[in-house]
Amino acid sequence: MSLTPDVEAAAAAAETGDTPPAPPAPAATQIIVADDPDDGDSAIGEEQDFVSTTSITSSIYKFREENGRTYNAYGDRTYWLPNDEDEKSRLDLQHHLFQLTLGGKLFTAPIDPKKTLRVLDVGTGTGIWAIDYADEHPQAEVLGVDVSPIQPSFVPPNVRFEVDDAEKPWSYAKEFDFIFSRMMTGSFGNWRAYIQECFDHTNPGGYLEVEDILSPPQCQDDTLKGTALEKWGNLFLESSIKLGVPLDSALSIKKNMEEAGYVDVVQVIYEWPMNKWPADKNMKTIGLWSHEATTATLSDMTTALFGRGLGWTPEEVEVFLVDVRKDMKNPRIHAYWPIYVVHGKKPE
Repeated sequence: MSLTPDVEAAAAAAETGDTPPAPPAPAATQIIVADDPDDGDSAIGEEQDFVSTTSITSSIYKFREENGRTYNAYGDRTYWLPNDEDEKSRLDLQHHLFQLTLGGKLFTAPIDPKKTLRVLDVGTGTGIWAIDYADEHPQAEVLGVDVSPIQPSFVPPNVRFEVDDAEKPWSYAKEFDFIFSRMMTGSFGNWRAYIQECFDHTNPGGYLEVEDILSPPQCQDDTLKGTALEKWGNLFLESSIKLGVPLDSALSIKKNMEEAGYVDVVQVIYEWPMNKWPADKNMKTIGLWSHEATTATLSDMTTALFGRGLGWTPEEVEVFLVDVRKDMKNPRIHAYWPIYVVHGKKPE
């Protein structure tokens, strides 16, 4: 796993004589490219309060339909990813990707489980992270919130789900010892305000952890240059900026956390290869799952973003994506998604 520890934190610690916080996983210097990426691996084939009774109303279940997929229609939300069964499967696959990335860990913040009794999972999706956390920490009360009511009904007794929009002012009666959010880029127009809400609702000594992806895809050599994939990534970001939900929000997470008041902020950047191009077996596996997670919703998320942000028709999108899919599958293009994992502590 290629990752970049938070150099700024280490440098600051060196100046003060403090010991910098340890990164959540051992670092590797870079992803090594496989000598023969076409090694016969066929895993990349052809692309073919439980729920709050006060917040659930019939309107929440009237999902908006677009291009054959369903989308959240709660309040005035127009989130650009779908919420149907295919998307639920992709979200659970994404959870598996994070498990591979973090060595089986659900989080990296150095929390004290004995003192972490109230946990909030923002943008819980299918609720899989909240359920796993509750199973591992039965002493904790875990609340998962999302704009879509797509969570299961049968869950551990210490988990409950509510439908809520985290971009609106929070009204929780009590603060939390640990707030967690994952893959929320594209959900908020004002990340600074969101991080501030988190800080205001974190108990002293508690932690916030944010895990997110950065667009567009990156590359450590010239193999991405001039490709349809590079053009897609740039247009992807451009359209999100025009819609007011920039997909490069991960760049500002650490700064926003520090400005909100969190201390001991640690940032680590992991990499998800676009396909099986790395030589390392573990990274190759992550690349295979990353490819599946990206291509599973490529058409729908591109149609939604390019249509709303750039005025493209679904037909124009599909013609463009023919070459994009080829590039995403091509192991000679060494593209990857940067994955930011950032946590910080509220002073006691």
